[in-house]
Amino acid sequence: MPEIAVIGAGGWGTAMAVTLAQKPDVRVRLLCTQEESGRSIIQSRENVRLLPGVRIPENVRITLSPEEATVGADGWLVVIPTAFLRSAVARLKPFARSDIPVVSLTKGIEIDTFRRPTEILSETLGVRRLCVLSGPSHAEEVARGKPTSVVAASPDAELAVWVQRHVGAERLRVYTNADLVGVELAGALKNVLGIAAGMCDGLGFGDNAKSALLTRGLVEMQRFGVAHGANPETFYGLAGVGDLITTCFSPHGRNRRVGERVARGEKLEEVLRGPMVAEGVYAARSVFERVTRAGLYSPIFTAVYRVLYEDCPPLEAASELLDRPQKREL
Repeated sequence: MPEIAVIGAGGWGTAMAVTLAQKPDVRVRLLCTQEESGRSIIQSRENVRLLPGVRIPENVRITLSPEEATVGADGWLVVIPTAFLRSAVARLKPFARSDIPVVSLTKGIEIDTFRRPTEILSETLGVRRLCVLSGPSHAEEVARGKPTSVVAASPDAELAVWVQRHVGAERLRVYTNADLVGVELAGALKNVLGIAAGMCDGLGFGDNAKSALLTRGLVEMQRFGVAHGANPETFYGLAGVGDLITTCFSPHGRNRRVGERVARGEKLEEVLRGPMVAEGVYAARSVFERVTRAGLYSPIFTAVYRVLYEDCPPLEAASELLDRPQKREL
C-alpha cells in the first residue's frame, strides 16, 4: 500500500489529502509548512480558513515535521504557491531521494527566473522523476467530492500512469499526457487570463466580451507555449481550455476575483491581502517580460500587465484592445 506525502496544507493540498484518504489502497500524510495555521489544522482537523466545513479524515497523518511527512513515503505531491516553493522545499532536501516520484500541483511561474514549478523542484531537491497534475480543479469542489477531471503530465510515461493509478479516485478522473512543459505553462497562463476575465466582470461587459476574451486569450496561450517548446494540442485539453473556462467563470476563481476588484477601483495591494495567493498577479509580470523579449504578439497578456504594474485604468486597457485594427481570425 503506497504512502503519499502531500506537501502543503493550503486549500488545494488539504483537498487532495481528503480525496486520497478515501482510497482504500493509499495512506496519506499531510505536511503543514506554516506553523500557526498548521497547529490549528492539527487541533481541529479542519482547514477553517480555506476549506471550512470539510473535515480531514482521521486516517490522514497531519504533521509539522518534514521528516515525519516524507521519510518512507512512496511519492510526494507538492502543493505550495510558486512564490514560496523554492524556500519551502529546500527544507525537504535532506529527505529527498533522486528516484522518488514528485508531483507538482502548483500553477505558476517563478518571478525573475521564469522557472516552472517542476524546474524549481528539480533544482532544489535533485529529483528526476517529475510530473505535473493540472486541470480545472477548484479545491472547494474536489474536497466535497464533486466530479473533477485533471491531467498528469510527464515525459516519463510510467510515472504518469503511476500518478493516474494512485491519485485518481472515484470522482477524480486523471488523464495522462507527455507534454509536461505545455501542461505546466497552461496552468500558469490561464491565471493571467483569469484576471482579465475578472476585469470584464468588474467593468460590466457581459458574457459576449468574456467569451471573446477566452477565445483570443487561448490563442495567446498557445502561441506563448509553442514558443517555449510546448505541444500546441495541449492547450485544447484539460490543462488549457478546460482550466481556462473554470478560472474565468467560476465564483471560486481567486484570479478572476482579483481582476474584478481591481476593475471596480480597489488598489492591487488591498486586493492581495488575505490567505489565498493569486498566482496570476506574479505570472503576469514574468509572462510580459518573456513576451517582450521574444517579440510575441500578446495584446491581452500585455494589457493585464499594464493594469497591474503600470496603473493603466482597466477601461482604458479594454478600449485599446477593442480599438486595434480588425483582422482575419485564422
